[in-house]
Amino acid sequence: MWVGKIIGTLVATPKDDSLTGSKLLIVQPLDFSNKKTGSSIVAIDLIGAGTGETVLVVEGSSARHVYGNPSSAVDAAIIGIVDTIELDPCLAAEE
Repeated sequence: MWVGKIIGTLVATPKDDSLTGSKLLIVQPLDFSNKKTGSSIVAIDLIGAGTGETVLVVEGSSARHVYGNPSSAVDAAIIGIVDTIELDPCLAAEE
């Protein structure tokens, strides 16, 4: 599970049948200092998130499991919207 920010949407009219009716969002992974890490990914939205929100994302079989279809074409799923992140300054400085 990781944290990211939704930076856009993706529309694909022709797509795998397992994705029909699903909202696809583009997510930029973030570290806990809100800095970009890695490349953006496309994730299926399971909770009604929107552009600009910070979200929790799962990948692989976990994403297919929460989507409810283990044979779907899903590789990443948004499973939560982050309200706040609070780090212990002493412990965060050690990283």
